[in-house]
Amino acid sequence: MKQIYDAPTKQAAKGALEDFASKWNHKYPYAVKSWEENGEELTVFFDFPIEIRKIIYTTNLIENLNGKIRKYTKNKLSFPTDEAVLKSVYLALREATKKWTMPIHNWGLILNQFLTIFEKRVQL
Repeated sequence: MKQIYDAPTKQAAKGALEDFASKWNHKYPYAVKSWEENGEELTVFFDFPIEIRKIIYTTNLIENLNGKIRKYTKNKLSFPTDEAVLKSVYLALREATKKWTMPIHNWGLILNQFLTIFEKRVQL
């Protein structure tokens, strides 16, 4: 799947999907079918420059954050109130953000692209 996400254009991604399907369709037919049926929706990120695309389709940060939240909430079988859940998630987020010291690669270039593409929505 990495060749699909790393493709420079939508057409190249379609070719990479065909290669993936020929090799893996027997083992992952649902994934191939999903990509074939929802290709337009799944390739919207190709409308952005490559640097922004990497941020969009990389889920490592999100998965890591979800893991931190689960770590804080899994020990409790139930919470007395909704507010208790929110406080627990808040504490998990606060602890997770303490470790966010690594800058995003090429952030200056990415920020300039965001400012160009979304000039009315991005404010500094």
